[in-house]
Amino acid sequence: MQKTIFIVDDNDTNLSMAKEALKAQYRIMTMPSAEKMFTLLEKITPDLILLDIEMPEMDGFEALHQLKINDLYSPIPVIFLTAMTDAAVEARGFQMGVIDFITKPFSGPVLINRIKTHLDIDELIRERTSLLQKKTVQLENLQNGTVFVLADLVENRDKGTGGHVERTTIYIKILVDAMLKRGEYANKLNKMDLDLFVSSARLHDIGKIAIPDAILNKPAKLTDGELEIMKTHAAEGERIINQIVSRTGDAEFLRHAKLFAGYHHERWDGNGYPYGLEEVTIPLQGRIMAFVDVYDALVSERPYKKAFTAEDAVDIIMESTGKQFDPVIADVFFSVRSQFETVKNVMYQ
Repeated sequence: MQKTIFIVDDNDTNLSMAKEALKAQYRIMTMPSAEKMFTLLEKITPDLILLDIEMPEMDGFEALHQLKINDLYSPIPVIFLTAMTDAAVEARGFQMGVIDFITKPFSGPVLINRIKTHLDIDELIRERTSLLQKKTVQLENLQNGTVFVLADLVENRDKGTGGHVERTTIYIKILVDAMLKRGEYANKLNKMDLDLFVSSARLHDIGKIAIPDAILNKPAKLTDGELEIMKTHAAEGERIINQIVSRTGDAEFLRHAKLFAGYHHERWDGNGYPYGLEEVTIPLQGRIMAFVDVYDALVSERPYKKAFTAEDAVDIIMESTGKQFDPVIADVFFSVRSQFETVKNVMYQ
């Protein structure tokens, strides 16, 4: 299939010469102004644009700027056609994203060879980019699959918390979205890949793998000694993920997972475990997970307790604000309590 080239120049002679040189190999579309080019771009996306610099109304630099700030047009390679040979002009053009300069008057063979070279390079880049994107998708699928399998392994052992991982993942997405809308801890959240952030929360209880079945599935309240053993799942989860990191590398989703696992039982007042951290020294992952983990535990029935209503669960959490929970996140949590209740009602149908 022939590649399409736009030639944009206010000089009819230049348009004719360029078209004549290239028409045997490419689909050529000529236009006398940048304004005409943008009108045509709404219907056709070319493989390359030859763009004159010195044009009335909108010159080549302004046209290039408008191309590069538009996500639809910015990938199109642009070559400047110009009689200007000033070094400052070239520097400005390359800085703005032009891929080459062809000096006027030009010869047909030079024009053909330069364009062929750049189109070949652009095609190679697109092929490599497509291959990289496919590999990235494969890695993401592998990563997500690993997370699901590990989380499912934990949940299948813990007979009393069926659906906990899935529900808490949904709750976290609701809470984080609301935090971003309100600008709370946005300086941290905006630096993260939030899909990875939310997905990695599925591993927050991975440390329960190390807890004996007799304690993990005891159909009654734990003794003090058993409770201390149960508490070790937070540090154990962090240790397990550290082992994965040491063998596979410090991937972003593992960094998040480690912080969700190791710190979701810390308390704002410093009376949590395993490290007794307080306030903002607790990683944000742990502070967020604390809300959704406790909420889900409260509204879920256990062998040793009945489920609280969503309203009562919210009241209990809000009463513990400033003691167990981050006050800033608590305000956001309270604002989305109805969404949490909707999820709870749907998931328990």
